[in-house]
Amino acid sequence: MKKLIAFMVLAPPLFGAVVFSWILVRGPRMTVQHHIREFQMVLPGPAPGSVSVTSATSAPAEEGAGGVTGPKATPALLAQGRIYYSYYCLFCHGVAGAGDGPVGNSYVPRPADLRHASVGAYPDGELLQRMLTGAGHEPVLERVVPQRHRWPLVAYLRSLSSSR
Repeated sequence: MKKLIAFMVLAPPLFGAVVFSWILVRGPRMTVQHHIREFQMVLPGPAPGSVSVTSATSAPAEEGAGGVTGPKATPALLAQGRIYYSYYCLFCHGVAGAGDGPVGNSYVPRPADLRHASVGAYPDGELLQRMLTGAGHEPVLERVVPQRHRWPLVAYLRSLSSSR
């Protein structure tokens, strides 16, 4: 009788463990899992009859070269630049561009004072290149700041250096 009671107590959990193990090892599973990575994607072509549109703030073809000039600084471009400055630059360079942002205060050396006349003296292409790959940025900003945000940022940095 004791053997029967022991069997009735131990058999259900043992049977459950065997079934669970079988399902875990041999049960239904997704044997083929599709992982489409960005670099493996093949994007569809443009729709028939579509027309390519370029933004007014799009960068020239040779972005970053010393002789390249950005678009003319308009109030709309400066407003965009101010917004992008608050996204990418404000925390290190501060509200006024003095290099006294909340994160920048912890850096040694401190971030550059963007209001300085030497910043405004750079040609557009060189200012853009230094902005993206300068000390403390390499190469993070080059990967983070999208192409369409770069020239408004350059225009806004110029306005900071000229307003001082």
